[in-house]
Amino acid sequence: MPSKKQHPSAQTCPLPTGKLLLIGGHEDKGKPADEQTESAQNVNFAPEAILERLAQEIGNRGPLLVIPTASGLPEESGQDYVEAFRKLSGPKVVVQNIATRTEANEESTLALVDKAGGILFTGGDQLRLTTLLGGTALQRRIQARYAHEGLVVAGTSAGATAMSTPMIYQGRDDAGFLKGEIHITTGLELLHDVAVDTHFIARGRIVRMAQILATNPACIGLGLEEDTAVLVTEGRELEVLSSGLVVVMDARNCSSTNIHEVAPGTPFTMRGVQLHLLARGERYSLPTAPRLYA
Repeated sequence: MPSKKQHPSAQTCPLPTGKLLLIGGHEDKGKPADEQTESAQNVNFAPEAILERLAQEIGNRGPLLVIPTASGLPEESGQDYVEAFRKLSGPKVVVQNIATRTEANEESTLALVDKAGGILFTGGDQLRLTTLLGGTALQRRIQARYAHEGLVVAGTSAGATAMSTPMIYQGRDDAGFLKGEIHITTGLELLHDVAVDTHFIARGRIVRMAQILATNPACIGLGLEEDTAVLVTEGRELEVLSSGLVVVMDARNCSSTNIHEVAPGTPFTMRGVQLHLLARGERYSLPTAPRLYA
C-alpha cells in the first residue's frame, strides 16, 4: 500500500472536508436476490451495506438529495432510493430531477443543495449528467460544500463515473483494445487525475481503462465492480466497501506504449502497468494531490 506521506501540494492546499462515495452500480437496495446473481453466490455478500454506510455518513446533517438527471427514467430511479432509505430508517430523501441547465442555475435548486446532508447521483448516462450540470451554479455549489462544509457526495454507475476527471463517456467494452474506441471528457471535477469506470469486472472493462491510461498516464484508473464502492476521504484516502473488488490501475511508471504511433482502429501495446485488486475493508492512498475549490 502506498505511503500516506503528505504530498507537497497538500502543504499549501487544504484537504476537502467532505466525502465521496463512488459505487460500481447495482448496489443492493434490500430487494430479494435472484439465486443466479453474483450477490447470491458470494458468501461475503453484505445486504444494503453501501446504502447503510451512506446513511451513516450523512447522519443527522440533513436530507439526502437524489439527482436522477442521468437516468432515462428519473422518476422511477428516484423512487427506488426513497423506498430503500425508508426501509433503512435513513435520512429523508428529496428527489430533484434537473432536466435543463437553466434549472441547474436556479436559486430554488441551489437551496436544495444548501439544505442537503448528502447528494446522490443515480446511474444512467454520464454525458447527459455533465452536459446539463457542468459549469453551472449547481456544480460550483456542490464543489464548494464538498470542499469546505463536509458534504457527502455519492454516485452510482454513471453517477460515479461523472465525479472523476477525466471521465469516460463512450466506448464499447469489446473494442477497448482498439485505438480511438474510447472517449473521455471533463467530469464534475470532484476527483482529479482519476478515471473511474463501473460494472468493471462484470462487463470486462479492464482493457478500455488501459487505453485511458495509455493516453493519460499521469492519472490513476479506478475500476469498481457492481455492489462495490469506495469511500474517499481527504480527497484521496480510499476505503473499499461491500461485496466485490476494486481494481486500481497505475500507469505512471509504464515503460512503453505505441498508442501514439498506431493508426485508429488498431490494437495498441502497453508495458509495465501496475495493478491492485482490493476487497472489502482494504484501504488505498491515491498517489494524486486533491484540489480545493473556493
